[in-house]
Amino acid sequence: MAGAAAAPPATYMAMIRAIDRTTEILGGAFALLLVPLVLANVVEVLMRYFLRQPTAWAADVTVMSSGALFMVGAAYALRKGAHVRTDMLWEKFSDRKKGIVDAVAFVVFFFPTMVILFSLSLEEFLFAWEMDERSTLSSWQPPVWPLRGVIPLAAALLMLQGVSELMKSFWAARTGQALDRAEKIEI
Repeated sequence: MAGAAAAPPATYMAMIRAIDRTTEILGGAFALLLVPLVLANVVEVLMRYFLRQPTAWAADVTVMSSGALFMVGAAYALRKGAHVRTDMLWEKFSDRKKGIVDAVAFVVFFFPTMVILFSLSLEEFLFAWEMDERSTLSSWQPPVWPLRGVIPLAAALLMLQGVSELMKSFWAARTGQALDRAEKIEI
């Protein structure tokens, strides 16, 4: 068929689909962090305002679960196209130009930043774990190292999803054909 766009190799697409699916499954699983976040806030409101006995733990649970949700949700947001772009310029670009811009941005900015973030946050996590760092937000003082461990996990998940996005960008740059149309998410 003349003029038909070439399909990517099966292994190429299988790798992209596997990474994207992993990100979507983990994004759904991490959304369960909303449960302790909401429950902690509801319990705190009931205890504080109705029973006049505020909790010692709700603030820590709220901070840790919202922080973890925000961090591990970043790879899911990358998968869904929810990260910041300058839409007034971006929407005028062809798929090939978008692929070139994204490929360069991933290689020059994204991956080096994620490697640095992963490396530094892994050191911080290991140090916090070694010294059994505790929260000073409340008298409960839970360990902080699990939350610190979320940061290198988030960087690793972002790098993994970045591989998929880079592969899509390379294909678009080479062929002018977008492999995936991210949802346009407006906040």
